[in-house]
Amino acid sequence: MNHATHEAVPGSVDPRAFKRFADFYPFYLGEHRNRTCRRLHFTGSSLALVCLGLLLATGTWFWLALGLVCGYGFAWVGHFVFEKNKPASFQRPLYSFMGDWVMYKDIWTGKIPF
Repeated sequence: MNHATHEAVPGSVDPRAFKRFADFYPFYLGEHRNRTCRRLHFTGSSLALVCLGLLLATGTWFWLALGLVCGYGFAWVGHFVFEKNKPASFQRPLYSFMGDWVMYKDIWTGKIPF
């Protein structure tokens, strides 16, 4: 990956210790080393965007619920099954949510391998 990596032993850093997103993001990327986990995040985020579009197009709130299930469901499978760690969203939800979308952009732009 073409970014700073988190070198500490997995689970040894408390994500709540970060005061700025810029400091958190390298940690976040270190929690997403597994390519399958990243692919599941990307798929879940893409489906969540589709659901958001359907919510806006139809006004049906079901799409919001399905978007959340897709976004978080795919990501959590990636963490528990492939990455073998707990999602940072459990302890740092806002920074983790921001990290999801920065990583999504970084995958689209080729900064992070898909």
